[in-house]
Amino acid sequence: MNAPTPVKLSFKAQMLQAREAAIIQSVNRLLAEKGFDAMTVDEVAADVGIAKASLYKHFPSKEDLACAAMVRVMRRAQDFLQSLPADASPLDNIRAVARWTMQVQLAGEMPSLPSQNSSLRATLMKSRDYMDGLIEISDQLGGWIEAAQAQGSLNPGLPPLVVLYTLFARACDPVLEFLKMAGLHTDEQIVDLVMATCFEGLRSR
Repeated sequence: MNAPTPVKLSFKAQMLQAREAAIIQSVNRLLAEKGFDAMTVDEVAADVGIAKASLYKHFPSKEDLACAAMVRVMRRAQDFLQSLPADASPLDNIRAVARWTMQVQLAGEMPSLPSQNSSLRATLMKSRDYMDGLIEISDQLGGWIEAAQAQGSLNPGLPPLVVLYTLFARACDPVLEFLKMAGLHTDEQIVDLVMATCFEGLRSR
């Protein structure tokens, strides 16, 4: 049976896709640098080099722009999870995800979104791409957490949800930015230090 022939996009459709990708890339960078509250639609349009009216043809609101950036990060995270070795231990996978998350943040590629913005939360909740990605990632991490606790490599006394949210918090950990601003360590050293505090704690061994 022959595989279906891929549909070739028209030149106009290709241009629209390229513009949308440029918009999302700009939004992602601005959200990482300034955060959702400080970023404006005018800034995004100017950064991409298009009129604000043209931007609204792709994304009707600031919340939709932020949602598109989060979907992009979710897909990157899904790709990363799928790239992990099949024979790696649950704890190794968890540590790899935490490290990757912090590396993305230090590279200025992690959107900074407020947790208490109701309109943004509503937009994210309505996005099937975002919610499907979040559920898939949460289920995968949750399985690794429970397996690692059963093996004794993670504290079994901690509710798995607490461990999961602790991992998610690494994506917006202000300690990373504070250490980078101090200029005393490289990005990789910063990741190593925060990994140590996250997985080994602060108590003297």
